[in-house]
Amino acid sequence: MKLLLLGVSHHTAPLEVREQLAIPEAQLGEAVTRLLAAPGVKEGLILSTCNRVEILINCDAGLDPDGTGCLEQVYGGSRPDLRPYLYVQQQRQAVRHVFRVACSLDSLLVGEPQILGQLKQSYQTARAAGGVGSGLEALLTRAFSVAKRVRTDTELGRNPVSISHAAVDLARQIFGSLAGKTVLLLGAGKMGELAARYLGAQGAGRVLVVNRTLARAEALAAALGGEAFALDQLPAIGHRADVIIGCTGAATPILSRAQVAQFLVRRKYRPVLLLDIAVPRDVEATTRTLDNAFLYNVDDLQAVVDANLADRQREAIRAEAIVEAEVETFLQRLQSLDVVPTIRQLQERAETIRREELARLRGRLGALTPEQEKAVEALTRGLMQKWLHRPLVALKEAAGDAGGLPLLDLVERLFGLDVAVAPEPPDGAAVEHEAGPKERL
Repeated sequence: MKLLLLGVSHHTAPLEVREQLAIPEAQLGEAVTRLLAAPGVKEGLILSTCNRVEILINCDAGLDPDGTGCLEQVYGGSRPDLRPYLYVQQQRQAVRHVFRVACSLDSLLVGEPQILGQLKQSYQTARAAGGVGSGLEALLTRAFSVAKRVRTDTELGRNPVSISHAAVDLARQIFGSLAGKTVLLLGAGKMGELAARYLGAQGAGRVLVVNRTLARAEALAAALGGEAFALDQLPAIGHRADVIIGCTGAATPILSRAQVAQFLVRRKYRPVLLLDIAVPRDVEATTRTLDNAFLYNVDDLQAVVDANLADRQREAIRAEAIVEAEVETFLQRLQSLDVVPTIRQLQERAETIRREELARLRGRLGALTPEQEKAVEALTRGLMQKWLHRPLVALKEAAGDAGGLPLLDLVERLFGLDVAVAPEPPDGAAVEHEAGPKERL
């Protein structure tokens, strides 16, 4: 399996670059289909969030090392020069990056829980589009397992933070008390819903939900105990909001500077906080020049993020150690998928159980003749061999195939096996390559 990962993120690219590359969730399956049509691409997945757009592929050795052909295949047409912002990773670094992303160690808000769900959704979308075969299946299922281990073995996920949490912290800083404040949710996005719920928990009052599809607005408003409005009603009701949260999937701004200026007039210039957590942005950037209009986008939340990082640094270090160990294990097993130790230990475990059960029943069987002893031995061995036949066949078929890793892990967990991974041969190191920005991992 030859892995190639290329992308841009909040580490390397400003918002105006990321929003040009963002792919709406509804169009992600079509984008994966276009990716799979690129020469040399065998499997592919695309992750597009407000903070990153990444393409992960299992490819042929002849694929261009910088992945530019894949970008052209996915996006077509002309795009900005991405070379100053793009990172390209192969094999070990790609595996490490996927694991770190799944564990929220590469997130703007380290430890936030949303990214794992977003990665799982991208995985499901890619599978439905035919982009996930045995190679990416093994990598992604292992990444999900590593993320679960980090959540279980560290405190990184305790009191989880997210973009939505940071937005609420910012609202508290602007208004002091949030008691009685009216929140307008522009769009029915998940992060906006979370922010609205957090604001409500902090004492915010009425919630207004505005969405292009009224039925979705009504469903979300019912869940939040608020009111629903169609998008064309926004000019008439926008002035009622103290906090406006933008979280649509629109390609261009929904809310203009002129509209916000009208809201302020009707509010008699009482302050309004605009939290634009959509990528591409929902609120026209020049709106921030209006007096008493406080506009913040996802990149502006970095100050809130920095305040949270100090408390999470110790647990992040522990999580990084887990990731490094898991990367090493995955690559060793991927390099030479050896099922023999697992088969041997499974057979030994079955034989131990057979002998223990026979010993336990000896007293009840009474004295047996030599012929009867042989018959009991043959019967119990035969039963055990028949019971193990299908698992052993499946394990042997998995040998040397990256898709066998999930099966191997499952068998070892189900039967409580403890199979040590052999040290990596000195001359068998995985290929490493990094292009673009300096190594950040």
